[in-house]
Amino acid sequence: MKLPIISGQELIKFLAKQGFEISSQKGSHVKLKKKTINETIVTIVPLHKRLDPGTLLGILKQSKIERQDLEKLR
Repeated sequence: MKLPIISGQELIKFLAKQGFEISSQKGSHVKLKKKTINETIVTIVPLHKRLDPGTLLGILKQSKIERQDLEKLR
């Protein structure tokens, strides 16, 4: 599956639908957190107009979200 080209803002909206909440922002980077029964998942999303594929993959790994779930965004 080829990754979609999305902005940081679009990814933040997607992560919010997955249960993440904005924790803080420093400059152009937004910290999001999701509390589960066993852990708290933290990820940082840059507010770029276009996220590089490697950056997007890294954020998905940190968020413990599968690539296929990102298809819901499109």
